[in-house]
Amino acid sequence: MMKWTLGFIAATVFAASAAAGTAEIVSGSADRESTAITVYNDDLALIKERRRITLPAGLSRLSLREVSAQLRPETAMLRAIYGRPLTLLEQNFDFDLLTPEKLLEKYVGREVSVLRVHPTTGEERREKATVLAASNGTVLRFADRIETGAPGRIVFDSVPATLRDRPTLSLLLEAAGGSQSLELSYLSGGLSWQADYVANLAADGKSMDLSAWVTLNNHSGASYEEASLQLVAGKLNRAAPARPLLAYAASALRAKAAEVAEESLLDYHLYSFERPTTIADNQSKQLALLSAAGIPVRRDYVLAGADYYYRERSGQIAEKIKPAVFIEFANKGGQLGKPLPAGVIRVYARDSKGGAQFVGEDRIGHTAKNENVRLKLGEAFDISVERKQTSYRKLGETSAESAFHLELRNARDEAVSVRIEEALPGDWEIVQETQKSTKESALLAVWNLSVPANGSATLDYTARVRW
Repeated sequence: MMKWTLGFIAATVFAASAAAGTAEIVSGSADRESTAITVYNDDLALIKERRRITLPAGLSRLSLREVSAQLRPETAMLRAIYGRPLTLLEQNFDFDLLTPEKLLEKYVGREVSVLRVHPTTGEERREKATVLAASNGTVLRFADRIETGAPGRIVFDSVPATLRDRPTLSLLLEAAGGSQSLELSYLSGGLSWQADYVANLAADGKSMDLSAWVTLNNHSGASYEEASLQLVAGKLNRAAPARPLLAYAASALRAKAAEVAEESLLDYHLYSFERPTTIADNQSKQLALLSAAGIPVRRDYVLAGADYYYRERSGQIAEKIKPAVFIEFANKGGQLGKPLPAGVIRVYARDSKGGAQFVGEDRIGHTAKNENVRLKLGEAFDISVERKQTSYRKLGETSAESAFHLELRNARDEAVSVRIEEALPGDWEIVQETQKSTKESALLAVWNLSVPANGSATLDYTARVRW
């Protein structure tokens, strides 16, 4: 088994600028005065951080370590907070991180030392070798032979300047000198958020409590200590690769809604968290977004048909189906009446012992205030419908007349109302019906049937369609 020794000290990691005769100032996370992060829905974040840095007068290279590994260098901007003059000449983003494999790859064609220990005497022997290949195995050329997968430890004289132990933004700039506060801002991938909601229905199913949480995911390759956090809800237009732009120099617990401030941002919505938070790399974090109690809820049973029913004769005697269960509430008044970011609402109901049981979930889009929210929970167990095509008559190549019989059965101890939605193709009309329908759109006929407790109800209708 091959062992590795990195024969270098920390200063050699930044050898490139020293070789060029330019002083290099290295800044790490300890220099940060503050960090602010704005996270968008689609794997994008705006990161702003201020660092207190002492710069020499004249030309220097400033290496800002521990930035995001997914930093988009064309979006990086640096400015001096207190107006001390800075002139930016060049910037480089070094994200080729130091690993034993990367180090060996950089030494292809260069000389290394190989240390081996004699198995009996324990004496350590050093030999020089040239690295011929490093991908899919190591190939070394010694003075008298070539070996693959050589045992022992490989010792390197230094680390190439292009390899960094942390993602680093390197800036070549001219400054007046002295200690000053610099702000770096940039866009980065690897950070995203989504809203997750928990709805607890009351025992009678007529109201609910709603809590919203933000799930924040960080896979950017950096950690952010005590960062001010803002979230933007809405879909931003993302352009195709933009032209490079250099940095510029210039002078199930309840959520606590009071900790989050919401405001409009152009055509989006911005959520600002009052308390700073630490976002570690490769971490998912949940933060309370809002909480509301006693929200009125309406429960609906919906049976939706399909337009192909009316184009041809049914091949089966009868079809047994279940209506879908929906709940609906209004995003207005009381503790709601504010923009709800897109996410999944998970709904719970109380059992006879008072325990919360999961009863379904649905995804909502970005929902403005005063809009209704409709959630599909699943299919009703105690309500069933038998649909039967009782007649079919073809009127022409693209027209037909069909008759249907629906029997609705309710095994519950309370009466229910079932909404029957029939999608009809082309031009259509209901020529006969036992209960009055409503034409809600050009393609939809609707009946609302009341089904008594432990009872049944029927609907017969005939539709004539031309497509």
